[in-house]
Amino acid sequence: MRSVFKWVSRISDAIAATLLAVIFFTFLLQIGSRYTPRITHSLGLEETFPTLAAVQPLGWTLELIAILWVWVIFFSCAFVVREWDHVKFDIIYLAVSRRMRTIFAVISAVAIVAGMLYALLPTLDYIDWMKIRKTSTVRNPFSGGKIPMRTIFSVYGAFMIVVAARYAWLAIDTIRNGPPKTELEIVLEAEAAAEEAKS
Repeated sequence: MRSVFKWVSRISDAIAATLLAVIFFTFLLQIGSRYTPRITHSLGLEETFPTLAAVQPLGWTLELIAILWVWVIFFSCAFVVREWDHVKFDIIYLAVSRRMRTIFAVISAVAIVAGMLYALLPTLDYIDWMKIRKTSTVRNPFSGGKIPMRTIFSVYGAFMIVVAARYAWLAIDTIRNGPPKTELEIVLEAEAAAEEAKS
């Protein structure tokens, strides 16, 4: 089972990295299409490079970056970001006993699962309703048609389902094995392992 999770994690990391790379190169293309004619004109190269001088700003790059950003955020939060990567205000959590931490962790996990499941059907209904709206400039590369907003925001529905499943598993794991380790405990264990490896 651990090997399956490891492969899912690696594939998720690769997908998120690919989305970020596409955003970056689309952003460079946007800048290039906007400033190439100006640079060509300022250097007096319109006659030498008429094609560069005739380049028009690519409006679809703005919308594509926004779409990919939505996917990066929700895909990464669902599949890439680990529990201990989230910013937390845990002063009270760290000050209480391990038993109380278990109670806090289970209550917070159950609250997140309940919130996600409570909002899931209305959210999916709204995402389905968004099929009537379509992208302004970005088109499906296979059909050439505009992309329904339902397709773009479907990642949010997947995010809700995955987060609910992750926190349900976290609640079960906390009941079985106690609360998740704190960052301090993880660091101390890593230092102890490093010391043990040296000796």
